[in-house]
Amino acid sequence: SPDEGWQVYTSAQAPDGKCLCTAVIPVQGTCSRDLRSHQLRQLMEKVQNISQSMEVLDLRTYRDLQYVRNTESLMKGLDSRLKVAAESQKSLNAKSFQELKDKMTELLPLMPVLDQYKSDTRLIVHLKEEVRNLSGSLLAIQEEMGAYDYEELQQRVLMLEARLHACMQKLGCGKLTGVSNPITIRASGSRFGSWMTDTMTPSTDSRVWYMDGYYKGRRVLEFRTLNDFVTGQNFVQHLLPHPWAGTGHVVFNGSLYYNKYQSNVAVKYHFRSRSVLVQRSLAGAGYNNTFPYSWGGFSDIDFMVDESGLWAVYTTNQNAGNIVVSRVDPQTLEVLRSWDTGYPKRSAGESFMICGTLYVTNSHLAGAKIYFAYYTNTSSYEYTDIPFHNQYSHISMLDYNPRERVLYTWNNGHQVIYNVTLFHVIKTSGEL
Repeated sequence: SPDEGWQVYTSAQAPDGKCLCTAVIPVQGTCSRDLRSHQLRQLMEKVQNISQSMEVLDLRTYRDLQYVRNTESLMKGLDSRLKVAAESQKSLNAKSFQELKDKMTELLPLMPVLDQYKSDTRLIVHLKEEVRNLSGSLLAIQEEMGAYDYEELQQRVLMLEARLHACMQKLGCGKLTGVSNPITIRASGSRFGSWMTDTMTPSTDSRVWYMDGYYKGRRVLEFRTLNDFVTGQNFVQHLLPHPWAGTGHVVFNGSLYYNKYQSNVAVKYHFRSRSVLVQRSLAGAGYNNTFPYSWGGFSDIDFMVDESGLWAVYTTNQNAGNIVVSRVDPQTLEVLRSWDTGYPKRSAGESFMICGTLYVTNSHLAGAKIYFAYYTNTSSYEYTDIPFHNQYSHISMLDYNPRERVLYTWNNGHQVIYNVTLFHVIKTSGEL
């Protein structure tokens, strides 16, 4: 399925004899597990559930058996008294009769125990039938797949996924062709804000940074994992020495890049040392709502990271309010090269970079779509028509993370992600 697996939907031969094939990364960004592996997983879960039921049954049976053993002497005593009474009814006087009633009363709790035994017997019959069905299913799958046990099969799947991810990294850059439905991670904070993960660190680093509000803010929350972010637990607080403006912040290689409030100064703040490493003015860049996105919010300067590095998106009076894209040195914050896209920034809802291409949305409200693309490698542009579902109708932050290949969004107090589909052309000359 296109939503689950890799798509390789054409092949041809180049003039130089090399094989060319076109592939699209899966929407979810990961390879779906084989159907049989999924069935095995379900069966193993059933086996686990049955095992747990058997353990509960065993514990309950042991407890009831202990109770029966404890009442065994009572039952023997009652049985002998009943025999005597049957042989000679004269010996059954009022006192003896009361003693018999007392003995019977002591045995009454045994009734629900015996009822439980009956119920457990029916459960055992049901579990036996389940085990019989599972054995048949497992045998059929084993015959079809070969004699792999489940653990070995799972390891093979994980190894294959790792190879596919490595292949995906080798694919390098591609053209955006689609955006998935939104996935809401959390609803928190005000209407405007920013949240992100590091765009460069190894995938083992899953910290999440959270910055609520669009101006004068200084408090950055650092969560240990995405799950901690969802639950609002296990975080530390960073207090920035300079307040921020807008929501166009980005975390790159352990540092936060942001626009200093009431200025066109770019600031690089290092989380580990809790200090500003460098700050530099972006010459001529507008600030204080001079050239914001259509939603306002002091969004004059927007920092981004893609596969090729750090970018700043802004505009100047010299560019007549059109979006300027600048490559920025992450160490010195020096502008390396700039492009005038010709697209008026005040008409843009938000924008993001993927593989050196700036993608611009035509609105921040409901009905928005990715409307414009500017290619820095060719200094050219085109109008696009890539829809995406703006679920909460007010986007104030939209950034691409090249490590995870997803879009991070702050949408009306909701933290949302989108998976992306990129179009690639793979030239196969031995190793990718």
